[in-house]
Amino acid sequence: MNQTDYLKARFEQLQQEEPGGNLAAVRSKAFSAFERMGIPTVRNEEWKYTRISGLFNKEYTLAADIAALSSNDLTTYQLPAHEEANVLVFVNGIFAEQHSVIRSAGISIQLLELAAKNEYAPIVAAHFDHSSSYVNDGINALNTALLHGGIFVHVAKNKVIEHPVYIYHISDARNTPVLAQPRSLVYLSENTQLQLAETYITIGGSGSFTNQVMEVVVEKDAQLSYYKIQNDSADASQVNTTHIRQTGTSVVNVVTISLNGGIVRNNLHAVMEASHAEAHLYGLYFQQGNSHIDNHTVVDNVVPHCQSNELYKGILDNNATGVFNGKIFVRKDAQKTNAFQSNKNVLLSDAASVNTKPQLEIYADDVKCSHGCTVGSLDEEGLFYLQSRGIPYKAAIALLLQGFAMDILEKIRLEPIRAYVTELIAQRLTAESI
Repeated sequence: MNQTDYLKARFEQLQQEEPGGNLAAVRSKAFSAFERMGIPTVRNEEWKYTRISGLFNKEYTLAADIAALSSNDLTTYQLPAHEEANVLVFVNGIFAEQHSVIRSAGISIQLLELAAKNEYAPIVAAHFDHSSSYVNDGINALNTALLHGGIFVHVAKNKVIEHPVYIYHISDARNTPVLAQPRSLVYLSENTQLQLAETYITIGGSGSFTNQVMEVVVEKDAQLSYYKIQNDSADASQVNTTHIRQTGTSVVNVVTISLNGGIVRNNLHAVMEASHAEAHLYGLYFQQGNSHIDNHTVVDNVVPHCQSNELYKGILDNNATGVFNGKIFVRKDAQKTNAFQSNKNVLLSDAASVNTKPQLEIYADDVKCSHGCTVGSLDEEGLFYLQSRGIPYKAAIALLLQGFAMDILEKIRLEPIRAYVTELIAQRLTAESI
């Protein structure tokens, strides 16, 4: 059985397990889209610089045994201050309740399939799979078609969640290559606050591919701080879609840190559907070896008086490659929009490369928008100055790169996570390859 036949058999199995269920029709529509579009290739303009079709030459397993993972397996990978956090664990893309801990009142976490049938069904119906209108490709459709073991996170009205939410995506590839497809829908009710951090870990050397979709809804007077840490092994690749709808006047702060992995593609959307909403999107990618990072962002200003700031910085060494494709849409009625976007890159070797394409599509006439990009090497004058003050060459490079990265790292407001990421960067800067 080839990979396509295997995926189809899994889809049919899921449909039999939930015949006529609330999500069955959505799954069916998504699988038809997957069969029509297939895995994206470079013929698709949005995938021009990122090749993932070859990854599917492996015979991935979807339904790996999540019970094979023990609590001891997770100990090595725990984020700092985990004992004071709400912990959600996905194993091979399936929510593992036995490894998860909920410490905060005011937050409800349950299987997405269950939420689609109970009192939360109207929320699920209104917001689930909204991302497909922005990501029209087969890989996104595949996640929806094979939805199983996803989660629904609901923050009750007027609740400030004291403990952050840590999400661990574990791929157990000790015995077979794993295709993990985690799915989540997060709903912040009116006047709420939530801090969320995600990390990705592959255990074993058989290789993994993670195809994740997270959809977030942020209501009036709500605040979301969201941190994504990608520091997986070289044989772990992923396509990651984060789709945020600001349906009320709200503030969203997102920081994406990409340090290691095989082929990594991030789709990040901020859809601003309420006046005076704010979105702040930051990213730092520090790649080496043969790794590849592709950041695709969309800020969609649907209504007037919204504000967005976007800053992505990249450091690429050895044979690493990077892509940044940022789009800002200002719709016809979205007057008084302020939207700013910048992408800055430093190449540390002649073999490293980056393709960057910031874009604006503006259909209103009373706006303030700007975009720009830079690609270059280290500042030779700054390097010379530091060396002239007695700082060794390698240490001088590390200082310059730390300064380059710092204005991204300082956007991480959750102190234990900021300290953790800063230490990862420091370790990278002291490596022999720099």
